[in-house]
Amino acid sequence: MKKFRVMIFPCGAENALEINDALKYHVDVELWGGSSVHDHGSFAFSNYEGGIPNISEPGFIEKFNLILEKHDINYIIPTHDTVALFFSENHDWISAKIVSSDVQTALICRNKKMAYDLFKDHKFCPAVFDNIDSINFFPVFVKPNIGEGGKNTSIVYEEESLRKLLNENDDFLILEYLPGEELTIDCFTNSKGELLFIGPRSRKRIRMGISFHSESIGLSEEIKGIAFQINLKVKFRGLWFFQLKRDINGGFKLLEISTRCAGTMALYRQRGINFPLLSLMDCAGVPVSIIDNGNSIILDRCLKATYAQNISYDYVYIDFDDTIILNDKVNTVMMKFLYQCKNQMKKIILLTRHEKLINDSLEGYNICTTMFEEIIPLTWEQTKAEKITEASSIFIDNSFYERAEVKRKKNIPVFDVDAVESLMI
Repeated sequence: MKKFRVMIFPCGAENALEINDALKYHVDVELWGGSSVHDHGSFAFSNYEGGIPNISEPGFIEKFNLILEKHDINYIIPTHDTVALFFSENHDWISAKIVSSDVQTALICRNKKMAYDLFKDHKFCPAVFDNIDSINFFPVFVKPNIGEGGKNTSIVYEEESLRKLLNENDDFLILEYLPGEELTIDCFTNSKGELLFIGPRSRKRIRMGISFHSESIGLSEEIKGIAFQINLKVKFRGLWFFQLKRDINGGFKLLEISTRCAGTMALYRQRGINFPLLSLMDCAGVPVSIIDNGNSIILDRCLKATYAQNISYDYVYIDFDDTIILNDKVNTVMMKFLYQCKNQMKKIILLTRHEKLINDSLEGYNICTTMFEEIIPLTWEQTKAEKITEASSIFIDNSFYERAEVKRKKNIPVFDVDAVESLMI
């Protein structure tokens, strides 16, 4: 089967990184990340195209098509609502298939007023006030008609503050204030319009519009009914999500709908529902079905660093005790790095003063001796520095004294166990 050559654009935000994680292990998918600005995508993607023009720039389509043709890209996954709308509007002129819903759906998802107008006769639609005079209670909630991530939203408690806010921006929506629990509901609709999956999840500890803590929630009849009503009126294809919040009476009201991937869709991916892969296959005309393990699951995230170093090396000299082995257990992070080195054809040389027979200990920890180009046992009188003979090398050891001596005598990069993370790709 011909490979799916997929570009994720733009590729630096959390939801783009989730698509990368969802697709990078699939043998039939080759991923490219593309961005108009320098961002984290350049670290996350093995195949990366930077400096792509902004979609608003003249000649964008022609320039973008040249990039697609250069890399033989046949599918694009947009990660921003505005980009999804642009690609949907211009799909006839883009040299690859757009993995997204059609232009009318993208427009409804980008324009909140259109969405509220579409569902104004439904119980789950919040009260929308056309003007200040129509407001019969405070507080109210104000947000941009076109926006995302909770930007420029506010709770307004009295009329004077609201008038001042509206004078600064006339594209705000005035809604009833919803004080209760907030949920996101991840959904998948196939090419026949069948809603195959509905997955509610909590939104806790929200930072930068992102759920840093989320838990799977049981599917109630209320939420299921809302999902089916939305799917009935809006023509989705592939992944989509909507957000709900409880009103003062405890009922759920609609916050927004989106046809792009959400970063926290990773929660249900760990239960078996790979939304980006399902969407890609459905777009390609491959019949899909849902496998759901059905267990409760929690996602908790934090900011995590990725590194890039300007060092090159062909040999890795490494210690055993308290380096490859920590607290009588295999250091799995170190083993991941060593296998990375093997994949890159780097030579690994083990330097150790291990008290037992090293081959027996390696076998006891299920570490194959062929992992190493050479295993060099040392006496206490010998130094590790004197055994390092290759100039294009690095040294990894938990001992500060050993690292300092190697650095002084050999002047090669040296790393403690905690710093190996910076060598990962």
